Amino acid sequence: MPVSDIQQQVQQTVDRLVASDAERGVQVAVYHRGDLVVDVTSGVADPATGREVTPATVFYNYSIGKAATATIVHVLVERGLFGYDTPVAELWPEFAAHGKEGVTVRHVLNHTAGVPGLPGDTTVADVCDWDRVCAVVADEKPWWEPGTATGYHAYTFGYVLGEVARRATGKPVSQLLAEEVAVPLGVGGELYFGVPTAEQGRLAVLEDAPGSADMLAQLPDDLPMFKAGPKSLFPTAELGNRPDMLAADVPAGAKTSARAIARMYAALLGELPDVQLLTPEQLGEATAVSFAGPDQVFGNEATWGLGYALGLPERPGTVDSVFGMAGAGGSYAFGDKANGIAFALTKNRLTMDFAAFDEITSIVYGALAPGQRAA
Repeated sequence: MPVSDIQQQVQQTVDRLVASDAERGVQVAVYHRGDLVVDVTSGVADPATGREVTPATVFYNYSIGKAATATIVHVLVERGLFGYDTPVAELWPEFAAHGKEGVTVRHVLNHTAGVPGLPGDTTVADVCDWDRVCAVVADEKPWWEPGTATGYHAYTFGYVLGEVARRATGKPVSQLLAEEVAVPLGVGGELYFGVPTAEQGRLAVLEDAPGSADMLAQLPDDLPMFKAGPKSLFPTAELGNRPDMLAADVPAGAKTSARAIARMYAALLGELPDVQLLTPEQLGEATAVSFAGPDQVFGNEATWGLGYALGLPERPGTVDSVFGMAGAGGSYAFGDKANGIAFALTKNRLTMDFAAFDEITSIVYGALAPGQRAA
């Protein structure tokens, strides 16, 4: 497929997904070697009012934002404020409790720190209270010897790295996101951790896919993933539409447009002429395999760089090239070093699969890397 046709084909695909009621509102943005070759929207951001999705619409797509948190850390490491092997407790002494003095920044980035959980009685109000959550995590006993196993740190990833960054700079993580990433990239109004109340009316309204709430309710309460956080904190539309969650700095996720997070990956790849977030050498270190093994929380096989998941789902040949993060509900954003692709898909219907992502990435690779199709 000629590159000139990719915008039209992606547009037709997302229009079909929305028309079939598989999706409600969708954004797709793709950079190729620094050029924005796809900037597509379809559907509605708010079904109650009929407000349409635009390229500037901000979506709360949960864990795709972990990549923004990791990127802040890499920028601060490159600046020399701390290193990957700096113990967290060197900057945050309280974190050393219960034998965690050896946990390093690297351990947190590759989810081997051993503190993946929040107590079962943790409330939404708790996770919106930065100091309260940090105190709980600092006092947590490690589930395993740090560095010896991996387990997805769904919430704690963001708080630990955000507190390390705050201790090193004196600035909250939301300010660092704006100053170090969003504003330099020209996306200051489209990439947030906490969204000011006055701006929340611009966000897409999330909805659960039919049947997903019932499926969640039927899951046993003793599953390992619920030991890492109660069901009330599981990423649902109800949780993601709460004004307090939208306003809070919860850097295990972010609120972003597709074009904003795709632009971040394009900058990480070094493909933008006006801004470079990392040197090629540091990007290589950040996206090399740092730890691989069975996830102690979810049971899947996991391969981590430093803050980024490596490879595309079910496509093992992409581990050396692709780094990114999925988000609950089927969103996804990544960079592909081999092909110069920066990709993002954001959407407001939270599905239990990545069907839209799979279909659209097949189109993108068919146009931009026909010898290396993603599917």
